[in-house]
Amino acid sequence: MGKRPLVRRRGRGGKQFRATYTGKLAPAKYPYFDLAEDHTGTVIDLVHERGRDAPLSKVRFENGSVSFVPAVLGTKIGSTIKFGLNAGIADGNVISIQNIPDGTTVCNIEKHFGDGGSIAKTAGSSATVFSHGTDGVTIKLPSGSFTTINAKNRAMVGVLAGGGTGDRPFLNAGNKWRRYRSKGRKYPIVRGVAQAAYVHPHGGGRHQHMGGSGTVSRNAPPGAKVGSIAARKTGRARVKDRV
Repeated sequence: MGKRPLVRRRGRGGKQFRATYTGKLAPAKYPYFDLAEDHTGTVIDLVHERGRDAPLSKVRFENGSVSFVPAVLGTKIGSTIKFGLNAGIADGNVISIQNIPDGTTVCNIEKHFGDGGSIAKTAGSSATVFSHGTDGVTIKLPSGSFTTINAKNRAMVGVLAGGGTGDRPFLNAGNKWRRYRSKGRKYPIVRGVAQAAYVHPHGGGRHQHMGGSGTVSRNAPPGAKVGSIAARKTGRARVKDRV
């Protein structure tokens, strides 16, 4: 079996394959405020961060602090964002999810209180508050699945801006490579049978075929662990005749 130098290098976690820091502004999350406190911020600018589709709101609060928060649809320079229990149900306001009525569209939801928002944070995404219970608040995720989170976790009312950015075609491979590069993702992904024998176990030969079994042991080393891992069977399922 051949070795896979490129894949092994990526697995090492070097800076060459990480998302670049160029063009990054600041962590896009809520500032840490106590639940009993009420704060009001003003959007002083709408900015773009490299590798992020959703625009960021540069918010200045009454105490002089500045934070970068993902912007919802309808946000503009001069808009007001309220944090706290007394904030109304209006687009852009950040409230504990226990105080948000059922059926409300929310985004940038905290998975754990104080993490600044980590659920429904991509451009154009949103979740729906489904029900309130004794064990927490159930929300419907953009994928359609349901999850229950702590009632104290904060969420932003509205739908994140920037939706539809992925609908535009790349037109050439260079644009797609640059986009994946900004996110630290691997592109292009080359088939193993199209590679050389010393690069991939499926490579080499006069024709593009594996040249052997496509199943490997679960205990195979990383350089050989390709194909169907510990597969019990491959191909189409065939029903045997039973007597």
